[in-house]
Amino acid sequence: MMEKPGTHNVGPYESVRFGPAPTELSAEDKSKDAFFVQLAEITEAMIAKHGKDFAMGTLVLSARFVAENRPLIKPTDAAAKSSPRPHVHKSDGSCCHG
Repeated sequence: MMEKPGTHNVGPYESVRFGPAPTELSAEDKSKDAFFVQLAEITEAMIAKHGKDFAMGTLVLSARFVAENRPLIKPTDAAAKSSPRPHVHKSDGSCCHG
Protein backbone atom coordinates (compact mmCIF):
# COMPACT_ATOMS: atom_id res chain seq x y z
CA MET A 1 0.00 0.00 0.00
CA MET A 2 1.38 3.41 -0.94
CA GLU A 3 1.70 6.10 1.71
CA LYS A 4 0.54 9.61 1.07
CA PRO A 5 3.34 12.09 0.46
CA GLY A 6 4.62 13.67 3.69
CA THR A 7 3.43 10.86 5.97
CA HIS A 8 5.16 7.90 7.54
CA ASN A 9 4.26 4.92 9.67
CA VAL A 10 3.96 5.79 13.34
CA GLY A 11 3.54 3.87 16.58
CA PRO A 12 0.30 3.75 18.58
CA TYR A 13 1.16 6.83 20.66
CA GLU A 14 2.71 8.92 17.94
CA SER A 15 1.22 11.15 15.33
CA VAL A 16 2.76 12.57 12.22
CA ARG A 17 1.73 16.03 13.35
CA PHE A 18 2.82 16.00 16.99
CA GLY A 19 5.64 13.46 17.12
CA PRO A 20 6.27 10.88 19.84
CA ALA A 21 4.25 10.87 23.04
CA PRO A 22 6.05 12.40 26.03
CA THR A 23 7.60 9.88 28.38
CA GLU A 24 7.11 12.07 31.48
CA LEU A 25 3.84 13.85 32.27
CA SER A 26 3.98 17.51 33.22
CA ALA A 27 2.70 18.60 36.64
CA GLU A 28 -0.42 19.98 34.95
CA ASP A 29 -1.05 16.71 33.10
CA LYS A 30 -0.58 14.73 36.34
CA SER A 31 -3.08 17.02 38.07
CA LYS A 32 -5.60 16.63 35.24
CA ASP A 33 -5.13 12.86 35.30
CA ALA A 34 -5.80 12.77 39.06
CA PHE A 35 -9.04 14.73 38.57
CA PHE A 36 -10.07 12.36 35.76
CA VAL A 37 -9.52 9.38 38.07
CA GLN A 38 -11.63 11.04 40.79
CA LEU A 39 -14.39 11.78 38.29
CA ALA A 40 -14.28 8.19 37.03
CA GLU A 41 -14.57 6.83 40.58
CA ILE A 42 -17.52 9.12 41.36
CA THR A 43 -19.20 8.19 38.08
CA GLU A 44 -18.78 4.46 38.78
CA ALA A 45 -20.30 4.96 42.25
CA MET A 46 -23.27 6.83 40.76
CA ILE A 47 -23.84 4.05 38.20
CA ALA A 48 -23.62 1.35 40.88
CA LYS A 49 -26.10 3.11 43.16
CA HIS A 50 -28.50 4.85 40.75
CA GLY A 51 -27.81 3.57 37.21
CA LYS A 52 -26.35 4.89 33.98
CA ASP A 53 -29.16 7.36 33.25
CA PHE A 54 -28.63 9.15 36.55
CA ALA A 55 -24.85 9.27 36.07
CA MET A 56 -25.11 10.59 32.50
CA GLY A 57 -27.75 13.14 33.46
CA THR A 58 -25.66 14.40 36.35
CA LEU A 59 -22.54 14.75 34.22
CA VAL A 60 -24.41 16.50 31.38
CA LEU A 61 -26.11 18.86 33.84
CA SER A 62 -22.76 19.64 35.46
CA ALA A 63 -21.22 20.38 32.05
CA ARG A 64 -24.15 22.65 31.23
CA PHE A 65 -23.71 24.58 34.49
CA VAL A 66 -20.00 25.00 33.73
CA ALA A 67 -20.78 26.24 30.21
CA GLU A 68 -23.32 28.72 31.58
CA ASN A 69 -21.02 29.93 34.42
CA ARG A 70 -23.60 28.82 36.97
CA PRO A 71 -22.49 27.73 40.44
CA LEU A 72 -22.26 23.98 40.91
CA ILE A 73 -22.63 24.19 44.69
CA LYS A 74 -25.04 26.38 46.64
CA PRO A 75 -23.29 28.66 49.17
CA THR A 76 -24.86 26.68 52.05
CA ASP A 77 -23.64 23.41 50.49
CA ALA A 78 -20.13 24.84 50.09
CA ALA A 79 -19.98 25.64 53.82
CA ALA A 80 -21.10 22.12 54.69
CA LYS A 81 -18.53 20.67 52.27
CA SER A 82 -15.68 22.45 54.05
CA SER A 83 -16.36 20.45 57.24
CA PRO A 84 -14.09 17.43 57.66
CA ARG A 85 -15.48 14.18 56.26
CA PRO A 86 -13.96 10.74 55.79
CA HIS A 87 -12.11 10.17 52.53
CA VAL A 88 -14.40 7.78 50.62
CA HIS A 89 -14.57 7.10 46.87
CA LYS A 90 -15.67 3.50 46.39
CA SER A 91 -19.33 2.53 46.26
CA ASP A 92 -18.84 0.06 49.13
CA GLY A 93 -17.80 2.94 51.44
CA SER A 94 -14.12 2.06 51.52
CA CYS A 95 -11.29 4.41 50.63
CA CYS A 96 -9.96 4.22 47.08
CA HIS A 97 -6.36 4.23 48.36
CA GLY A 98 -6.43 1.03 50.33
